[in-house]
Amino acid sequence: MSTVVPLTRLTSAAIRQSSGRGFSTSRTSHSKKHYQLLVVGGGSGGCATAAKFARKLGKGHVAVVDPSEMHYYQPMWTLVGAGIKTLQASGRPMQSVLPRGCDWIKDRAVSFDPDRCTVTTGSGEQIGYDFLVVAMGMQLNYSQIKGLPEAFTVDRSVCSNYWSETVTQTFPALEALQQGNAIFTFPNTPIKCAGAPQKIMYLADHYLRKAGKRDNTNIIFNTSLGVIFGVKKYAERLLDIVKDRNIQVNYRRNLVEVRPDKKEAVFVDLDSPEGKTETFQYSFLHVTPPMSAPDPLRQSSLVNTDGYLDVSKETLQHVQYPNIFGIGDCTSVPTSKTAAAAAAQSGILQKNLQAVMSGGKTQSQYDGYTSCPLVTGNNKCILAEFDFAGQPLETFPIDQGKERRTMYHLKRDVMPELYWNVMLKGYWNGPALTRKLLHLGMSK
Repeated sequence: MSTVVPLTRLTSAAIRQSSGRGFSTSRTSHSKKHYQLLVVGGGSGGCATAAKFARKLGKGHVAVVDPSEMHYYQPMWTLVGAGIKTLQASGRPMQSVLPRGCDWIKDRAVSFDPDRCTVTTGSGEQIGYDFLVVAMGMQLNYSQIKGLPEAFTVDRSVCSNYWSETVTQTFPALEALQQGNAIFTFPNTPIKCAGAPQKIMYLADHYLRKAGKRDNTNIIFNTSLGVIFGVKKYAERLLDIVKDRNIQVNYRRNLVEVRPDKKEAVFVDLDSPEGKTETFQYSFLHVTPPMSAPDPLRQSSLVNTDGYLDVSKETLQHVQYPNIFGIGDCTSVPTSKTAAAAAAQSGILQKNLQAVMSGGKTQSQYDGYTSCPLVTGNNKCILAEFDFAGQPLETFPIDQGKERRTMYHLKRDVMPELYWNVMLKGYWNGPALTRKLLHLGMSK
């Protein structure tokens, strides 16, 4: 069991030595299996963090542990599923997005020993670290739904934009749809990009109307939540949209089984004390799977009771181990899990980790900023931006709750370039400065 350590103390000789070095870029006596900074996870938060510190610490002092051959810009998958972008356009080789001077340990982390400052990989190698950043993202748990993932192969009308193996199945399924129920789901767990399950729904509605098939199709959104969106301002606008487009929304419904042979989807009524189920016939089914932090992290001593990396929501520093920080979806930070949140967190993490490496204390605080571009059609988007309290924190001095073509092009054309060329290279910490400038320096 882990020992609780005051955040003002460093816990090992290795950490004390590293604190004295600060950001020296000179060669050290580190072996290939020990790094001043070890980043577990090569997603958006992991790459951005590695880029920032590889420049500071120098070659051979930073490593990223990740087994993936490809790095995907997953926010693009909504557009891939709608036939607007290709899967190929959303990905680049992992080697090409990792920073120079950073070692790539092409393996998965299987266990953590924070008391000994080591991470063990799938091959059995133990990697030592002075400081650790956990950026493992979310795990997709399709198998928690009976009949999945097998149904994706058996029935091509079952699809999911959340997995690279199935996102290319979504648009062909829409093209094949002629009539019946098109069902979109939202699970009873935290998920990455909470707006994505309904973004594809609006794009499907747009396509079906354009193809002349909407009158024969019922669009149904079965969500485990009690509201359509967690921020009141944007929820009110979305309710107007679903009403105007004749989309049926069923709240507190959680998908538990898919029966591809009968084209049936079974949902539990979460408000029913006896766990009452409802069965829906489908002609098209888009599944958003239950998600969690990855199993190796959940099985470690680093998580809270909900299974997420236990960090301070303001400083991103682990509550027990001061040489460990977290970023992105796998953390306990109570905000929507998006690439925009990881970008804002990356600047806070950089300042606080740098301070601790230099023997100081954390000072910068994260305000919970995140963003969700709610695509509501092939040329319409509501740019939702908000903080920990669910209050709008909008970048532009206009009402971002309105559907706008400009915000759609921002989502489709600008954000991918910003991601590949600025964020992953460690230069983008979110729009806070831009917001201040556009609002003439006023607090917003």
